[in-house]
Amino acid sequence: MDIPRLKAIARELRVDVIRMLAEAGSGHPGGSLSAADIVTVLFFHKMRHRPAEPDWPDRDRFVLSKGHCVPILYAALAKTGYFPSEELLTLRKLNSRLQGHPDRVRFPYVEAATGSLGQGLSLALGMALALRLDKRPSRVYCMISDGESESGQVWEAALAAPKFKTDNLTVFLDYNKVQLSGHVKNIMDLDPLPEKWRAFRWHVLEIDGHDMAAIGDALREAEATTGRPTVIVAHTVKGKGVSFMEDKWEWHGKAPNREEAERAVQELLAHPV
Repeated sequence: MDIPRLKAIARELRVDVIRMLAEAGSGHPGGSLSAADIVTVLFFHKMRHRPAEPDWPDRDRFVLSKGHCVPILYAALAKTGYFPSEELLTLRKLNSRLQGHPDRVRFPYVEAATGSLGQGLSLALGMALALRLDKRPSRVYCMISDGESESGQVWEAALAAPKFKTDNLTVFLDYNKVQLSGHVKNIMDLDPLPEKWRAFRWHVLEIDGHDMAAIGDALREAEATTGRPTVIVAHTVKGKGVSFMEDKWEWHGKAPNREEAERAVQELLAHPV
């Protein structure tokens, strides 16, 4: 892994997120920033995909179940060359392909329309089963959130995946511990979270979700694990990289104004890679 390169890319993606949201005047910065390092390692190190051939049958799939955090996915797709980066500033605007939640009809570079929270893992499981039936080498990566994990459908899919031995499925749980209106522990405490997944017979890893090396190591272990799926419980910080957003539930779904965006960008650019 070229960790300095990946850190530099993650910083660029975070800057893009801030600029997109400030231009749109709406959106979700907190969870987009917390997911940036994981998304960076996936798209710029681990996943097999071809921007020039987006429908390549053997590509790896990424399902962003927490669809409101799609700005970080848009930023990664633009950076890898799926579409022009200039289009990022059309986020949430009338007739834009870049809707506030991923829309596969308007924007076919995403694998699924998500944002009805709790459904993404079911979609990812279906993809993993279909790829196995087709004897494809592809892997499926799904990112879910902690607040989303209060939804029962997450656990229905979590129960089914080990039954069908979907070892081509890896789930990242972006455990930033903050949701729309407060801290998760005060709304519906999920702990002990890793133990719950182990009880559902998943291979469970627990990491610092901002440590590039740890993310890479976890992905290698997931790929080497056979007979069951892997969930990577990634401890992250809501609003990571912007001091006045970090661990603040108020920044779950509030876009920065121009002044706040400039402050955020300056902080991100000043942070050493």
